[in-house]
Amino acid sequence: MKEAIRTDVLIVGAGPVGLFAVFELGLLDLKCHLIDILDRPGGQCTELYPEKPIYDIPAWPVISGQELVDRLMEQIRPFEPQFTFNRMVAGLERLPEGGFRATTDEGEVFEAKVVVIAAGGGSFQPKRPPIPGIEAYEGKSVFYAVRRMEDFRGEDLLIVGGGDSALDWTLNLQPLAHRLTLVHRRAEFRAAPDSVNRMLALKEAGKLDFRIGQVKALEGEDGILRGAVVKGPEGDFEVACTRLLPFFGLTMKLGPIADWGLNLDENLIPVDTERFETSQPGIFAIGDINHYPGKLKLILSGFHEAALMAQAAKRIVHPHEKVVFQYTTSSTSLQRKLGVTR
Repeated sequence: MKEAIRTDVLIVGAGPVGLFAVFELGLLDLKCHLIDILDRPGGQCTELYPEKPIYDIPAWPVISGQELVDRLMEQIRPFEPQFTFNRMVAGLERLPEGGFRATTDEGEVFEAKVVVIAAGGGSFQPKRPPIPGIEAYEGKSVFYAVRRMEDFRGEDLLIVGGGDSALDWTLNLQPLAHRLTLVHRRAEFRAAPDSVNRMLALKEAGKLDFRIGQVKALEGEDGILRGAVVKGPEGDFEVACTRLLPFFGLTMKLGPIADWGLNLDENLIPVDTERFETSQPGIFAIGDINHYPGKLKLILSGFHEAALMAQAAKRIVHPHEKVVFQYTTSSTSLQRKLGVTR
């Protein structure tokens, strides 16, 4: 077993609600470590609708999903949260001396007094494209996420998709690849216009290929890819490739959380409305993944839940300390923590 990474609070999910929880916990001097299956903070906001306008965030008549995440990251910077991305919490056990030990799908070990589940609708799982026999190549030549860019250096890359993930990785991996081809079923993209323009500029400069079509078959053996057959508007054509990165979107599943011994209600986690604690003491659930009478699946509801959860978490982590409620507008000690006064 790897040496454990210790923290006060382990937050599963780095979407807006998980990020704001860092702020509320930080005001109470609790250190946080966040784990997320995605490769960046923001959850659904950055993965599904980074440019989509949101109209119901207090004091912001309109704000994009990405800007909201950027602002939250700026807000929690004084508390120096730690992040582990591209990981799923595969196992969770209660320690005899109190607290919890969590293990990721890559074998990292975390120990915390409190666990907060802020996983939105659950863990994001990549959608497998309908390509016959693709399973034999997964983990060897076909990857649904980029964990180490260096793993793709010098490879012939085929990236499939038209969203932000496909375009972002096209731009990031192009300098490392021996050759890179982007395939999308049409000439229009769902990605940020700037990313599309940069990709097209690289295409015009001869630094990558862009082809319209859909991958219908893979060529290779023993999981080692040598090419793909693409169905294009004028017929089939082949693309030589040693690595395939398909970005066909994500589905949300409860995943390993379902095996943590929590009471569940149709893949949601029931909580009380005083502490937002689950059926397991010390494990809290905030945001879209929880359920209680009158629940509204709104980001602002998750912010409220995070504030009350933090008060309860403080009493668990430091049971002998008195919790004194303070306002950031008038408390000099809170203002010092935020770095706005000395």
